[in-house]
Amino acid sequence: MLEQLVDAARHGVERRRSEVPPSELEAQLASRPEQRPFSEALTRPGISLIAEFKRRSPSAGEIRPGATVEEIVRGYEQGGAAALSVLTDESHFGGNHDDLRAAAAISELPVLQKDFVVDRYQLHEAAVNGADAVLLIVAALSDTELAALYDGARGLDLDCLVEIHDEGELERALAVDADVLGINNRNLDDFSVDLETTRELITDVPAGKTVVSESGISDRATLEELEEIGVDAVLVGEALMRAPDPEAKVRELTADEEATREHFL
Repeated sequence: MLEQLVDAARHGVERRRSEVPPSELEAQLASRPEQRPFSEALTRPGISLIAEFKRRSPSAGEIRPGATVEEIVRGYEQGGAAALSVLTDESHFGGNHDDLRAAAAISELPVLQKDFVVDRYQLHEAAVNGADAVLLIVAALSDTELAALYDGARGLDLDCLVEIHDEGELERALAVDADVLGINNRNLDDFSVDLETTRELITDVPAGKTVVSESGISDRATLEELEEIGVDAVLVGEALMRAPDPEAKVRELTADEEATREHFL
């Protein structure tokens, strides 16, 4: 499945590159919005919540038909999320750059573009469309690609959430000196979820790194457990998108709206 997702991402890049040449995209960087500190939002006291806007997924199908970025993101911010994540993969997740631009325009929170980044062209797309950070999935990249994309993102003042799933991928992420490590509890080959992945891998993460636990998180008790073992932030998507009241669900997960709001004040 991961190979299919990466192949689709590469085809998408080639199509968009033919429509908007790299030189034209780079020229738009001069008018990009002011960057908001994504990494800093994850390192304040308490555990931070990255709230995700996701239309569908290969494993769950359509998640919230008719959802608008404006409605959902406003609820996330008012509920006390520390940062946003927006799926922009079109072929398998139904996302697009319009969703990213809308989220960045309507909210003061830093925004992570969540996609299968395989080409420097996508970094420029992220920057001009309002992203403050990008996701780099170690399993989807060679060591050379990972290093080049990480350096390229930092050169564009984009923070990176470097995603890992096992010890080998952790070693590769540390080789590029990644500051923010995302431990994905979901296996991207078969989409199974196991929170034990975070519990096991965090013991090998060096001090000073920011750790984000991703996937399979839906209740406050889990956040409290993860905070106790040293997790700095969690990324939650489907549980929020399926909630009858996403704002109330964010408030439930953060437990203290005002304390969480201090993360980005």
